[in-house]
Amino acid sequence: MRSERQAGFTLTELMVVIAIVAILAALAVPSFQQSIRSNRVATATNEMLASLSLARSEAIRNKAGGGVCPSANGTACGGDWSDGWLVWADTNGNGTLDAGETVLRYRHGTSGLTVTSDDTTVAFDPRGRRRGNSDQAFVLRPTECGGQPLQRTVAVNASGQVTTTRGNCS
Repeated sequence: MRSERQAGFTLTELMVVIAIVAILAALAVPSFQQSIRSNRVATATNEMLASLSLARSEAIRNKAGGGVCPSANGTACGGDWSDGWLVWADTNGNGTLDAGETVLRYRHGTSGLTVTSDDTTVAFDPRGRRRGNSDQAFVLRPTECGGQPLQRTVAVNASGQVTTTRGNCS
């Protein structure tokens, strides 16, 4: 009589495969977290650029002004840039969000991302120039950076032009 062997994996084979998968996962997780942080900063930087462009184009279109300010709730200016920001049409041209002015876009904050700026608003006049005398900068970086080149600085000059530079987290 012939003895038949059943198909399947032995416990030893299964344990070897699990050990190999665990080693590969331990090597991949730090690199994956770095990629997530990098994508988070890139997305927020692109959102900031789009918001500034929208505010500037709205300022030219409505012949009064437009602006961007920090907002935690999407209805009023105030709070921290990390909480989020909104874009509005400055129909009375005073450089602040007043009752009755239209909020065009709201971008909520992202966990794990810090956005800082010394100024509380970016306002544009009817010619698309920034209201203010000095350049304005926003610094976007992950909360856990570890000295990696993940920091982005978005600068708006007096003529309303926007530039972006990369840098190491401090």
